[in-house]
Amino acid sequence: MRKLAYLALMSLLLCLSSSAQERTTTDVSLGYSYIRANPATSNSPDFNIHGGTASVVLNPKSWFGIIGDFSGYHMDRFDSSLGTYLFGPRVYLPSYRRVTPFAEGLFGVAHATGGTGFSVPGSRNSFAMATGGGLDIAATKHMSLRLGEVDYLLTDFREVPTAGRKVQDNLRVSTGFRFRF
Repeated sequence: MRKLAYLALMSLLLCLSSSAQERTTTDVSLGYSYIRANPATSNSPDFNIHGGTASVVLNPKSWFGIIGDFSGYHMDRFDSSLGTYLFGPRVYLPSYRRVTPFAEGLFGVAHATGGTGFSVPGSRNSFAMATGGGLDIAATKHMSLRLGEVDYLLTDFREVPTAGRKVQDNLRVSTGFRFRF
């Protein structure tokens, strides 16, 4: 009986040590981002806004990461700004040679200020959600080119204070560089 208990304990310890072999990595990415925005005002045409994005990903596993994504956009035409602060999981799909596809689901806050672009006089906050994915192409061991990231970005700004809510369905496309530490 003692031999069986000893064997079970050794098996457990060996399994734990083998699962601990995977090293946690951190990714930092910087890039350009474009949004095809759907305004919060009824019967208004869609418009384009440009900006930048930065993200930090903690990867406890080679196939899974926890991301913090921060983006800022400005549009001169309406003197409007939009910032998004999103967090959530990212899943890396099996890579093919140097190409690594990924998918993500992010949730957080959007903050809009200024003009009439988002129909928000002053500044307002709203729920935001982004789902999508992209492709990273490894240039070196620690640097990759983010060939493209495409997300559906949902924001929920009010049209006018008494009219209730109108969800904005936006398209976000980003490109840039990823650095792995």
